[in-house]
Amino acid sequence: MIKNSIIILIFYFFASYAFSQNINNIKIEGNNRVSEETIKIYGEINLESSYDEKKLNQIIKNLYSTNFFEDVKVSIIGSTLKINLKEYPIVNQLTILGEKSNKFKEQIEDIISTKEKKSFIKSLLSKDIELIKNMYSSAGYNFTKVEAKIKELDNEKLDLIIDIDRGSKTKISSITFIGNNYIRSNRLRDIIASEENKFWKVLSRNVNFTETLLELDKRLITNYYKSLGFYDVKVQSNIAEINKVGEVDIRYSIDEGERIIISKITTNLDDVFNKETFLPLNKIYKEYIGQYYSPFKIKKILDDLDSLISANNLQFVEHNVQEEVLGDKISITFNIFEGEKILVERINIFGNNITDEDVIRGELVLDEGDPFTKLNLDKSVAEIKRRNIFKSVKTQVKDGSENNLKVIDVTVEEQPTGEISAGAGIGTNGGSFAFDIKENNWLGRGKGLSFSIDLDEESVKGTINYNDPNYNLLGNSLNYSFSNTSNDVPDRGYENSLISAAVGTGFEQYKDVDVFLGLEINYDDLRTDDTASASVKKQAGNFTELAANYRFTFDKRNRVYDPTDGNLISFGQSIPLYADSASLSNTFQFNQYHMFSENFIGSSKLFLSAINGIGEDDVRLSKRKGLSTRRLRGFQKNKIGPLDGTDHIGGNYASALNFEGSMPNLLPENTNMDLKVFLDFGNLWGVDFDSSIDDSNEIRSSAGISANWKSPIGPINFTLAQNLLKAETDKTESFSFNLGTTF
Repeated sequence: MIKNSIIILIFYFFASYAFSQNINNIKIEGNNRVSEETIKIYGEINLESSYDEKKLNQIIKNLYSTNFFEDVKVSIIGSTLKINLKEYPIVNQLTILGEKSNKFKEQIEDIISTKEKKSFIKSLLSKDIELIKNMYSSAGYNFTKVEAKIKELDNEKLDLIIDIDRGSKTKISSITFIGNNYIRSNRLRDIIASEENKFWKVLSRNVNFTETLLELDKRLITNYYKSLGFYDVKVQSNIAEINKVGEVDIRYSIDEGERIIISKITTNLDDVFNKETFLPLNKIYKEYIGQYYSPFKIKKILDDLDSLISANNLQFVEHNVQEEVLGDKISITFNIFEGEKILVERINIFGNNITDEDVIRGELVLDEGDPFTKLNLDKSVAEIKRRNIFKSVKTQVKDGSENNLKVIDVTVEEQPTGEISAGAGIGTNGGSFAFDIKENNWLGRGKGLSFSIDLDEESVKGTINYNDPNYNLLGNSLNYSFSNTSNDVPDRGYENSLISAAVGTGFEQYKDVDVFLGLEINYDDLRTDDTASASVKKQAGNFTELAANYRFTFDKRNRVYDPTDGNLISFGQSIPLYADSASLSNTFQFNQYHMFSENFIGSSKLFLSAINGIGEDDVRLSKRKGLSTRRLRGFQKNKIGPLDGTDHIGGNYASALNFEGSMPNLLPENTNMDLKVFLDFGNLWGVDFDSSIDDSNEIRSSAGISANWKSPIGPINFTLAQNLLKAETDKTESFSFNLGTTF
C-alpha cells in the first residue's frame, strides 16, 4: 500500500512538470477596445513564467473578473500562449424613462452596475432591475414595473432604455396584534415605527408599507418584550395582506413566552487576572438578582465591567455572557478571559458615498495600533449605529501583514437622513401648530440642522438649531441655536419681541452624569399701550443680556421613553455676565418612577425654580416664572400667582409636586384609552418690582383623572380635576382637553 502511494506521488510530480511549458510569444485575438498591455496586466501574463494548467485557469479567471469579456479561451500552441477573446458590447447611452424625479434617477444611476461607457452584461442587468424594484419598495412603491429595452447600434455598441412605472404607494390601512396578552395593542402601536394611514398624517413616511419597516417593527417589539423579562418572546410572523382598496392590513403574531426572573449572577474569571479587581461586580449583581430579566440590565453590568477594565488599565481582555434558563428563572455567568494578543493594523471604511470618513472613524472605539478585542469591535459598531444615519453597519476581520496583526473592514449602508414633521393641537386653552424640518447628516459631516416654527394664539416662535454630536472627535456635543419669538397679548396691553442666540456643549462627565455648559445672548423689546398696567409700562423698552448657563443631570431611569423604574435628577443655573437688567435663575428637578404591579405604575415629580434680580434690578416680565398646566392641573393657563390689576404676571418663585399613577390595563383594550390618577401641589409667588402687589404665596392643589384616547381623528387628552386648595385670585379649570397629532 505504501509502495503504491509513493509511485502515485512520483507520477504526479513528474506529470506536473511534463505539462508545464515556457513560452516565448503571446498572441491575443478578439480585443478591439482593450489594449494588449491592459490584458497582460489584468491577466498577470508575462514571458518569463512557465505555464501549467493551473496558471492557464488563473488567467481565464483574472480576465473574466474584469467584466470586459464575454468569452475567454486560453491555450498553448508550441511555445506561443494564445488568448482568444470576445468583448462585451458597450452601453453607448443609458436612458431612464417614466421617472420624473431627478433624485430618484440619481439614486438609480448610483446603485446599478450597468452604466454608460461600460460593458453590457445581461446577468448584471437582471440584478439591476431587482435593485431598482427594491429601491422603490423601500420608499413604499411595492408594485413598481421595470422594463429594459435594448437598441443595438452595431456589434460593439448599444443603447439601453430603462422604462419605469413606479405605481402608487402602498398605504398601511390597519395594524393588529395577535397573542399579546401582557402588553396592550395601543402600547405596541406606540413602540413600532409603522403607522396606520390617517387623513392627517400627510407628511409621515411611516404610513407607507415597506418590508424594511416590517423588519424594524419586529425588532422593536422583540426588544420591548425582552426589556420586560420575556426572554423567549418570538414575533412568529408578520402578515401583510392587500385589501380591496389597494392598502395593506398588517398583523403581527406574538408568542410572549414566560416572564423570567434573574435568580443568580456569577463571574467566571480567567486565572491570569487578580480576583480582587473584579470584586466590585458582586455588589452590582445584588441589585439585579430577583428582578425580571432585561438585556438593558445586562448591558449596564457590562458597562460597569468595562469601567473596571479601563480603570485598571487591563488590555487584551475579552468577556461574554452565558445564560441558562430553568423554568421561570435565569442564571447568568459573565466569563472574563484573556484574548489573543493581537493589534489592529488597519481599519478600512467602505460604502460611505455621502458621509465623510471622519464621521465614522470618530465613533470607533478601536483605532489603528490598539489591542484588538471583539468587545471593542462590537462597541464600535454600536456607536456607529447610534448615529442613526446608516441603514446597516457590517464588519469583516482579516489577517494582517503579520501573525499578530488584523485588518478590519467596516462597510456601511447609508439611508435618508432628512425628516419633515408637523403637529397641531386644539383644546380649552386654545390652538397650536408646529412645523419642523431636520437633517441629521448635514453635508455628510454627521451634523444636525433643524428649523422649526411654533404658533399659538399669543405667540409665534421660529428656531434654527445646529448640532455637532461629536465635536472635533472629542465625544462632546456642540450646539448653536438662534430663535425669534413674537408675543402679542392684547388683553394685558403689551407685545414684545425676543431674539436669542446661544452656543453650548454637552458631555458625559461620569457614568449616568451629563453636563451642559452654554452661553446665551438675548434681546428683549417690550412695547405697551394705554391698557397696560403701570408695572408693565415700567418695563417697556429694549434690554440686552449675555448669560452663562450650566446644567447637571443624573439619570438612573430604566429607559428614557415611558420609564417604569429609576430616577432623574437635574440642577441648572443661568448666570448673567452682562445685562441691562440682571437676574439669576435656578432650577431643580427630581423624578422618581416605580412599577408597583403590572397594572399600576407610579411616579412622583418635584420641581423648584427661582429667579431673582441682582442689585437694584427687577426681573423682566419675559423672564418671570410660571407653572404649566402639565405641572399643576385644574387651573387655567397662566392664570395663577401674583395679580397686577387684572393681569397674572408670574412669580419670582415656582414649585410643584406631582404624584401620578398610570393604570394601563384598567379599561378594555377596544376603548383605545389609558387612565391616570393624579394629585398635584403647586405654588407661584414673589413680586420684586412692586411691593404693593400681593406675592400670592399660597399652596395650590388639585386631584383628578387624566385619560389619553386614540380617537379616529387623532390622540385626545382629557383631564378632569377637582381643586383642593387655591388662592382667591386663581382661575380654575375643572375640565380640559387637547387634540393634537403629528402628520
